[in-house]
Amino acid sequence: MADLVNVSIILMPIVPHIGRRRVITITPILPTSFYSGGMKQRTIYSIMVAGGVVGVVAAFLQTLEKLVLLQNKDAVLPCNFNSVFNCSTVLNAWQSSVFGFPNSIMCMALFVIFATTAFVGAVGGTLPGKLRLSIQALVLFTLGFALWFLWQSTFEIGALCIFCIFCFGGLLLLNWGWLRLNASILPIGERGREFVQKVIVAGWDTLAWAALGALVGLTMAARFML
Repeated sequence: MADLVNVSIILMPIVPHIGRRRVITITPILPTSFYSGGMKQRTIYSIMVAGGVVGVVAAFLQTLEKLVLLQNKDAVLPCNFNSVFNCSTVLNAWQSSVFGFPNSIMCMALFVIFATTAFVGAVGGTLPGKLRLSIQALVLFTLGFALWFLWQSTFEIGALCIFCIFCFGGLLLLNWGWLRLNASILPIGERGREFVQKVIVAGWDTLAWAALGALVGLTMAARFML
């Protein structure tokens, strides 16, 4: 689909008695890729599907590990690589069930929603603007929760879960994609939308998400290696 920009040109007759004035409407077509940094929407949606699937698989595997620990909290899990990457330590902490049930169950449900909506767009389906903004808000909330949990794992629990890191990577891809897709309809005012679109066209948004991922990784490395 493409966004339409209507420009009306009114031609006034030179001599008053010669006919009525005519209105000509010129409608230039701007490709949708203009608003997503030159990338096709289906390409962005496909990348988001990948991010959603990564999250679903990681959350599912983490849920299986949590079920094992519920039966035996001293069980040795396959994802216990060493004292740093130790799923047992992380999943036995209260932060792994902050809402009263395993976080992984919530994450798995959310990633299913994210992957499904992205798949609809990848196959050519049309998603209403309000739905797209709602999903973006939910994805952003999930990213915030993931950042909080990774901070807790790094500085409070003292161990990392490899599945949580994969979920975080999937969330970066999802947030990157939704920002590009919704840049022209964000409820931040015309100037705000123009600024976001310029950032996307320049590719700075990709750099910003990559920088966030790198910052989290370096923080973990500094905590456990220094």
